[in-house]
Amino acid sequence: AQFMSNTIKVGVVMGSDSDWPVMSHAIDILQQFGIPYETQVLSAHRMPDEMFAYAKEARVKGLKVIIAGAGGAAHLPGMLASQTIVPILGVPVPSRYLRGEDSLLSIVQMPKGIPVATFAIGEAGAANAALTAVAILALDDT
Repeated sequence: AQFMSNTIKVGVVMGSDSDWPVMSHAIDILQQFGIPYETQVLSAHRMPDEMFAYAKEARVKGLKVIIAGAGGAAHLPGMLASQTIVPILGVPVPSRYLRGEDSLLSIVQMPKGIPVATFAIGEAGAANAALTAVAILALDDT
């Protein structure tokens, strides 16, 4: 799939700078496919106002999908999903004490009506989230 436009279609956000080593695997995939993307650190707990603003502006900015990685309490993907209709692809980032099982459960257990598509813990999840973003974008590629 090749896009004729350089308009940013994918947001790659994460809860902390420490999530970069995992989330870089999503960025690698997007780069391989030539998908324009933006990255930002958005903490659901330390910067909720910025997080909500990002979610509310996503569709107007032209984003078609957001890949959101977070560890521990991992509220970022779900809180973004509560404020936008742009699909959220949640990536559980491994945590220090529970190897990311806490992150996985936090992201996957969303209430009915607030969907987050949740992927595997860690690097595989980040890569697969990006491949899913590519597939979503390809639906409009004519």
